[in-house]
Amino acid sequence: MSERLLSGVLVLLVSATVTFFALRLTPGDPVRAVLGGPTAAPTPETIAMAIAEFGLDRPLYQQYLIHIGRLLQGNFGTSFSQHQPVIDVIAEQIGPTLTLTASAIVVAWILSIASILATTRRNRIVSGIGSAVETVLASLPQFWLALVLLAVFAFGLRWFPAQSNGGISGLVLPSLALALPLAGFLGQVTRESFELSLDQPFILSARTRGLGDWSVRWRHALRHAMLPGISLSAWAVGSLIGNAVLIEIIFSRQGLGRTLYQAVTVQDMPLTIGVTLVVTLIYVVASLIADILFVVVDPRLKGKAT
Repeated sequence: MSERLLSGVLVLLVSATVTFFALRLTPGDPVRAVLGGPTAAPTPETIAMAIAEFGLDRPLYQQYLIHIGRLLQGNFGTSFSQHQPVIDVIAEQIGPTLTLTASAIVVAWILSIASILATTRRNRIVSGIGSAVETVLASLPQFWLALVLLAVFAFGLRWFPAQSNGGISGLVLPSLALALPLAGFLGQVTRESFELSLDQPFILSARTRGLGDWSVRWRHALRHAMLPGISLSAWAVGSLIGNAVLIEIIFSRQGLGRTLYQAVTVQDMPLTIGVTLVVTLIYVVASLIADILFVVVDPRLKGKAT
């Protein structure tokens, strides 16, 4: 666990470093973002004051060291574009993104488990259909799927709102856009482990005790087949938040993804770095939770985890 924590700290440091230099080397004038964007017309005196205030006149390595020092103190700075502390902006936007991510993972697991239990080792046709559906879902681009869901179920059938309204109905289509491809991946990696579990001696023992097929699948085989899916879910957290950029824009949702896109567009360096670090931190925490779930699902891994 200590090694995992150390690697998490290193990941955060690398993320902050790469983001800082990528933004500083990007063509454009960050001073314009500080002073109101490309449409602003500041005076030379105002530009000089802004450069001095934010330390943009210092050598790049000094700016980096000051930046890392502030981050270590928990100071994310002030957003250039929104003119408020970065931590306050993130606090306002993190809730919708975490809700969307969590709902997508839950829906993806429900769909993948239902597919596996219903189709694996039934017969060649049913099993083949289940595997084919998972393959198709895994290959779907999430932004394209979001547009299709929006066109069919929002503009066509009018079952759900086109724009997120903050309620459950506004969460359905964005969650499905993220969850369906993930369900395909989860189904693919879990199906193989599930088939291997069905061949284990403890399954035969359970059947000889008179347990029904569904009971054997649900209570015994599935538990041992979930480990690859749990590992994939930890990776999926970072991927889902990254893909939430387009999903939140398409469905006009508030969230970290949309905020990150807007910050990068106007070269708002403090906000971009702050959001990137928070997303990285969420991924690190998800990996730690996955390690804990490994032990919960299979206690035999406890010695290896420690």
